Amino acid sequence: MKVIIVGGGIGGLTTALMLHARGIDCEVFEQSEAVRELGVGINTLPHAIKELSQLGLLDRLDAVGIRTHELIYTNRFGQEIWREPRGLDAGYDVPQFSIHRGRLQAVIYQATRARLGESRIHTGHRLGSFIQDDGGVTAYFFDRNGGHRHTARGDVLIGADGIHSHVREALYPNEGPARWNGSMLWRGALDWPQFLTGRSMVIAGGMAAKLVCYPIGEGARDDRPLTNWAVLVKVGEGGAPPNKEDWSRAGRFEDLIPHVQRFRIPYVNAQALIEATPEFWEYPMCDRDPLPRWSHGRVTLLGDAAHPMYPVGSNGASQAILDARCLADLLKTADHPVQALWAYEQERLPPTAQIVRMNRSGGPEGVIDAVEARAPDGFSNIDDVLSFEQRKAIVRGYAGAAGFAQAQVNKPPGKAA
Repeated sequence: MKVIIVGGGIGGLTTALMLHARGIDCEVFEQSEAVRELGVGINTLPHAIKELSQLGLLDRLDAVGIRTHELIYTNRFGQEIWREPRGLDAGYDVPQFSIHRGRLQAVIYQATRARLGESRIHTGHRLGSFIQDDGGVTAYFFDRNGGHRHTARGDVLIGADGIHSHVREALYPNEGPARWNGSMLWRGALDWPQFLTGRSMVIAGGMAAKLVCYPIGEGARDDRPLTNWAVLVKVGEGGAPPNKEDWSRAGRFEDLIPHVQRFRIPYVNAQALIEATPEFWEYPMCDRDPLPRWSHGRVTLLGDAAHPMYPVGSNGASQAILDARCLADLLKTADHPVQALWAYEQERLPPTAQIVRMNRSGGPEGVIDAVEARAPDGFSNIDDVLSFEQRKAIVRGYAGAAGFAQAQVNKPPGKAA
C-alpha cells in the first residue's frame, strides 16, 4: 500500500510516523518551502502523548516541553473556580505536556525524517488537483508560481492540510470560508519568573474575555521558564474572519493592552509579562461546521482539515494525533483501503464533531462562563454561586466527550484531588 499525505503539520507528520511503524509506505507533501516552528504554546493531553510515547518520542518531548502539573480556572479577578491535577499527577500513565507548538512539530518532523528518509518529505509542493479511479489516487503538485513539480500515485490520499485545506475544498467546493465567532486571540511567549509550581496552567475569564498563562519550556535561567500567554476577547459579531488565520500574523499592543487591564491574577503579573514581550501574534477564533462525511472513496481528511475547532480544552493537536493512530491501524488491518477510510470516519467523526460543538460554548472552560454569568463582580464563596458537583459536571463532562476522562476521587478546589 502507498499513502499520499497532504500537509506536513502535526497531524500529517504523526500519520506518516504511524504508517511507517505499521510497514505502510507513504509520502508527505507540504506547501510551505520549509517545515517551520510556528505558533506559540499548546497543551497536548495524555491520551495523545500516549500515542507519541509509543512512537518513542517521550524523551524528546521532555527535552523541549513541560510536564503539566495542575490546571486552575479563575474569574477575571483571580478568584479560584476550579483546580485539578493534570497528567501523571492526576493518575495517568503518561504526562500532559505544555509545549511550544513549533517544538512539538519539530520533534515529530525530526523523527519522520530519520525514519522515513528525507526523500519521503516534499516541501514547496502545493496540491493542485487529484483524481481517483478503481486502482488508486493520482495527485498533482505545483510550486508557488503554478509550475508543475510532482505527480504522485497512491492507494489513498489523506488531506491533513489544516483549516484552509485544499483537499476539503475539493470535496466541498461550496463550503465557503472558515466561521469566525467574533473573538480575537493574541498569543506570545517570553522567559519569565516561575510562578506557583513552575508547572501550573492558569485560565482566567470566560469566552467574552480570557487570559491564559503557563510555562512551555526551559528559559535562559532555571527560575525563568519560557512562559506562554494568550488573551482572548470578543471584538465583533462574527461571520467571515477579518483576516486569514495565520500563526505568523503580528499583533499590535494598542489593540491588546486595553483588554489586558481587565484581569487581576494573583499568581503572575500578566500585564508586565505581556508588555515585556517584544513580538506576539493575533489569530481570529475560527472553526468550521462538522461535515456529514470525511471519506470519499480513496480520499479522506484528518486533523484541522477534518475538524477545525476553537483552541479551548487543549484538544486541536491531541485529536489530530488520535486521528492518525486510528487511521493507520485501520489501513493496516482492513481488507480494502476504501473500507479502512469508511471505518475511520465512523470512529472519529462523531466524537470530534461533538468536541467542535462543545468548544463553541467554552468546552471545560465553560465552567468559568457559568460562574461569571451568576457573579459578574466576583464572589465570596464559590459554592454559593455554583456547587462543586455542578462545576465538576461541566469539566468532567467535557473530558469524557474528548476521550481523556480519568477515574479519580475529586474534592473541592483547595483540597487534594
